[in-house]
Amino acid sequence: MAQKPLDVLNRSLGVQVLVGLKDGKEFRGKLAGFDMHVNLVLEEAEELRGSEPARRFGTLVIRGDSVVYISPAG
Repeated sequence: MAQKPLDVLNRSLGVQVLVGLKDGKEFRGKLAGFDMHVNLVLEEAEELRGSEPARRFGTLVIRGDSVVYISPAG
């Protein structure tokens, strides 16, 4: 049975993910929530430069239209 993208995201709730944006920025954090537009809420989020943390955030909301990819961070 084919998996729907939102089903995959639903199983990733509470798991650390890596999010790439159209402007080239990357963020890593625990996926706390999302909606049908793939707007994301990350907890314990940090912006990455290369593979190193550059800035730390508490809770971060990312607009779905700027997301290029979401990947498990591990």
